[in-house]
Amino acid sequence: AMGGGAAKATCGLEVEQFACLNDNYGYLVHDTLSGLTAAIDTPEVKPYMEVLARRGWKLSHILNTHHHSDHAGGNLELKSLTGCTIVGPANEKDKIPGIDLALGGGDVFEMGAAKALVLDVGGHTKGHIAFHFAQHQMAFVGDSLFAMGCGRMFEGTYEQMQASMERFNTLPDETLIYCAHEYTLSNAKFAVSVEPSNSALQERSAEVHDMRLRGEWTVPSTMGRERLTNPFLRYDLPHIRKALGVSASAGKVEAFAAVRKAKDTF
Repeated sequence: AMGGGAAKATCGLEVEQFACLNDNYGYLVHDTLSGLTAAIDTPEVKPYMEVLARRGWKLSHILNTHHHSDHAGGNLELKSLTGCTIVGPANEKDKIPGIDLALGGGDVFEMGAAKALVLDVGGHTKGHIAFHFAQHQMAFVGDSLFAMGCGRMFEGTYEQMQASMERFNTLPDETLIYCAHEYTLSNAKFAVSVEPSNSALQERSAEVHDMRLRGEWTVPSTMGRERLTNPFLRYDLPHIRKALGVSASAGKVEAFAAVRKAKDTF
């Protein structure tokens, strides 16, 4: 399922975004100076090869955020077609097909002149990582943070995921958040149920609704927008605690867990 490709260029890094599978997004990140090109995850092979051919780019790397098959399922085929190097999470290296380089939180991935700081954002899976290209103001976050949401907790603990959310909270407002799925509309419905008095959220929810009716993508988001509208970053606010029946004396992890549990059964 190929949507129209969207290209975004910022001083030396170009991003191509395209639809994969049912609701995944594929990304190719191209460093114009070195000519190196990285796939962010590999939900499918064909869309990646089509965009590479259209742009005249050669795939040099795959950057995996986590091991799920809609993220690493195309690794081996893309590697055999292109000879690329596969980079993935150190804490899941046994589960990443064809991995060559295992990285963890605090490591830096260099692609030509472009540098990505690896963030440990486990919770959805135990070893989930994100790639933050700080000087290009963009982060590729897989299924850890979503527009107005966060990944369902399959493997990690609430402590781990709450710490991951706080790591995202340190990123600058202008950071573009490239997440891996178009889940924004259902996330918005839940967010509004938790915080109906948030006018920025009401406005964004209406905007997302209209965008989806027109078949438009709601990704990427920005960190600034997420801080104003995402309940998984706003979980510690008194009115959100109150809405979910979390006492003022309960810890931050408990407050975060209440939001995640409420979303699981929403």
